[in-house]
Amino acid sequence: MIIDCHGHYTTAPPALAAWRDQQIAALTGDAAAPTPADLRISDDELRETIEPNQLRLMDERGIDLTIFSPRASFMAHHVGGFETSAEWAALCNELCHRVSTLYPERFAPAAMLPQSPGIDPATCLPELTRCVEEYGAVALNLNPDPSGGHWTAPPLTDRSWYPVYEKMVEYDIPAMVHVSTSVNPAFHTTGAHYLNADTTAFMQLVQGDLFTDFPTLRLVIPHGGGAVPYHWGRFRGLAMALGKPELEDHLLNNVFFDTCVYHQPGSDLLFDVIPARNILFASEMIGAVRSVDPRTGHHFDDTRRYAESAKLSEEDWAAIREHNARAVYPRLDTLLKGQGR
Repeated sequence: MIIDCHGHYTTAPPALAAWRDQQIAALTGDAAAPTPADLRISDDELRETIEPNQLRLMDERGIDLTIFSPRASFMAHHVGGFETSAEWAALCNELCHRVSTLYPERFAPAAMLPQSPGIDPATCLPELTRCVEEYGAVALNLNPDPSGGHWTAPPLTDRSWYPVYEKMVEYDIPAMVHVSTSVNPAFHTTGAHYLNADTTAFMQLVQGDLFTDFPTLRLVIPHGGGAVPYHWGRFRGLAMALGKPELEDHLLNNVFFDTCVYHQPGSDLLFDVIPARNILFASEMIGAVRSVDPRTGHHFDDTRRYAESAKLSEEDWAAIREHNARAVYPRLDTLLKGQGR
């Protein structure tokens, strides 16, 4: 089977964005604050957004299941304070859970956290716990920059993040390290901020010794790792200069990369540089790049084509498309086995 480890609810019903707009307007006194009960979205409305969009493309591309989380750019942790983020995260996580219950063999939920700039990450634990225990979340998204492109948070190796890691280890659940919208005009959200963040997170991990303290913690760096595969020699050299072990020993038992790279040469480089055991199939379809590549006649985000055109052994392709995801996301593996898959 083919498991897409990187999907977002980018086609959520308009009522969700309208609720969020009112919530933001209330922060400046321009509107009354909405309540969660004010958001009314029926199951039929969810189906109308999923079936002609994500589900249609999954069927066309032969993707069996998607790990499905709230829209990354909508997380917007820089807006308001913790209470704002907590209310917003709860609504978005509930919708992803509802989609997974409508299509239990096609979607598995992943949770966003109610992060907020300058707020202790431990405040996210109740929502994390709720999503795992009540919604069956198989993963979570962790934003290393809740400030929205100004990078005011400490590095991921800082002890302030440890309560989140401790809970992740307890639940045996991985996190995708994924930023949200950039409000820094120097960083375009999807063209710069996302890729900067992937690269920055990896370098933070190179500099630290996080996995000495958390040897079973697993982090997925999306978008092919940003600049990481392209500059693997630089990172190896920097690790040596810092007195760290080789990257394979220092990070690659715990850090994984997805295949959200939208052209053949870039995908080939990823497969050539990063060990197959550390690569997870993903497309992030209906995401950052939604158009058709006029040079190929296919969508940029049809990443299966790149993988199948690469010089991968059948064993490596099987690992990338399915087996690695089952290992990195053990709750997903349990879910699939319960379905007889």
